[in-house]
Amino acid sequence: MITDLLAALLIGLIGSSHCLVMCGGIAAALQLSMPTQNLLRKMQLQSLLSIGRLTTYSLFGAAVGYFGASAMQFAGVSLLWLRLIAGILLLMMAMYISRLWFGLIQLEKLGQSLWRYVQPVAKKLLPLDSPAKAYSYGLCWGALPCGLVYSTLSWSLASGGLVQGGLIMLSFGIGTLPAILLTGSAANMLTKLKNMQLFRYISATILSIYALYTIWNAIHRLVY
Repeated sequence: MITDLLAALLIGLIGSSHCLVMCGGIAAALQLSMPTQNLLRKMQLQSLLSIGRLTTYSLFGAAVGYFGASAMQFAGVSLLWLRLIAGILLLMMAMYISRLWFGLIQLEKLGQSLWRYVQPVAKKLLPLDSPAKAYSYGLCWGALPCGLVYSTLSWSLASGGLVQGGLIMLSFGIGTLPAILLTGSAANMLTKLKNMQLFRYISATILSIYALYTIWNAIHRLVY
């Protein structure tokens, strides 16, 4: 399980260059919507935004993890099949991170219908002038359509349980935090590092090795 969480953390960290495109503008706009000029107050509200987003990720992960495990048990099928699916999904995410295949972006279309209902609620929370509003907006923000989020959520479906699914999505969310919270030159340096071809390939290779091991281990245990 520890290796699964480390893999999810790495996916969030490396894949968060996509988060900068999807969420970086939102994060900057939300900072401007905070009426306070107090730096500590802004940091508090920004932190609550991220905690809200990670809460939604974790709840979604827990829900789909529980559903996946329950469905397999109800069908009388070995949970090892979930591990096999998880390995395949992880391999697909490694290909996405290496920018060799962008099929996972198509998953964003699946969340458009949900976001239509969430977005009006989020707008009513602006301006973010209280901790409750910041946290609540973060909860809504977690439902923003994102192929990388949904692909990791699919991996949570194959995690084998409620706790495992929630922890995978939480680890992924923590990995995205540097890209969202850092600003200015620090964010630019992080983006340049993650956009380096060698860095992406090394990260994708590490994930691919773990994915192939997961696939092999599941098949081996299913056969023997």
